[in-house]
Amino acid sequence: MGLVTDAPYHDLCYRIIGAAMDVHNRLGPGHRERAYQRALAIRLEELGFQTETEVPVRIFFDDRPVGLLYLDCLVEGEVIVELKALPHLLTNEEVAQVITYLAATGKPVGLLFNFGRRRLQFKRIFPPRKLEGWRDRIERYIWRPRGTRRWRENIR
Repeated sequence: MGLVTDAPYHDLCYRIIGAAMDVHNRLGPGHRERAYQRALAIRLEELGFQTETEVPVRIFFDDRPVGLLYLDCLVEGEVIVELKALPHLLTNEEVAQVITYLAATGKPVGLLFNFGRRRLQFKRIFPPRKLEGWRDRIERYIWRPRGTRRWRENIR
């Protein structure tokens, strides 16, 4: 399966991935996530992209704010960038986190990077076609504190 070139923001994603590869090649694995976040923001700004880090996103219930999510990085106001520095391969748990961000913001695409391995790992993630039911598919990957009930039970 080849690269989908008609996907939303294909060219921008391609340039962000290139910048992330440059950061990984220059810093290598082994640093904290925050170092990669700062380095990638610097590199993207050098390339002329509007880049925001630690972007707060309010979560609402019945038009009342009930919580916040923080995006690692938002590029050109459209592409969510989530960074990890994990010694293991990315899992569905990290993918579910980006899907949650996409659903909460309505943004068209997210990029997930893992800088913690010898080779940079990345995934391009799109929001679910139908928002209804997406929580059911990713529920088992959403982190919950020990002893809490399932997510679905907590929202009723």
